[in-house]
Amino acid sequence: MPHTSDALFRTLHALRIKGFAKVESIAELADLPLAAAADHLAALAESGTATFREARELWQITPAGRDEHLRAIDGEVEQSTVDDLAERYPQFLALGERFKELCSDWQLRDGAPNDHSDLRYDLAIVAELAVFDAAAVPVVAGFGEVLHRLGGYARRLEQTCRRVVGGETNMFTGVMCGSYHEVWMELHEDLILTQRLDRVAGNDPMKASH
Repeated sequence: MPHTSDALFRTLHALRIKGFAKVESIAELADLPLAAAADHLAALAESGTATFREARELWQITPAGRDEHLRAIDGEVEQSTVDDLAERYPQFLALGERFKELCSDWQLRDGAPNDHSDLRYDLAIVAELAVFDAAAVPVVAGFGEVLHRLGGYARRLEQTCRRVVGGETNMFTGVMCGSYHEVWMELHEDLILTQRLDRVAGNDPMKASH
């Protein structure tokens, strides 16, 4: 059976991955009802691990929250779970390199910004994303077989890919909209944090991503 994470930890973990976000985004990433995520965030604020920026309706993790998250994640999963994730991680990294190329193809054409005026070109890249998604989702779902909270990324990637294919092309690499790129990067950050990896040590092939 995959390890199941505590709900309050999932909220803190989602906030750590996001850095700052609205409660709706935290609830989605933590795979929790909105009311539960809101209650957890309020509790985190009381403990000094989170703060609420009322002007923009954003929750933000505090330095104390980052320290607490480090302590919490050290006790959150057993080393055997981390080892199982590490066995699957190289396949994810290889997929990450391909996804980086796809993002480049979507955003650039012949070295210049893609103005998306060539529908045939864009549709070809979207078709490639669909092929990529079909290969990536089983790999991501495999992480969920080890650590339950990681399984939600497979569903989110699949749903977002369908939106891109359906014409919502901002959901490919858009910012602050739950795009495919954002979901992929959240997953990557989750895997780095869960395995206690160091980005600087070369564990992040998406470091220069878009």
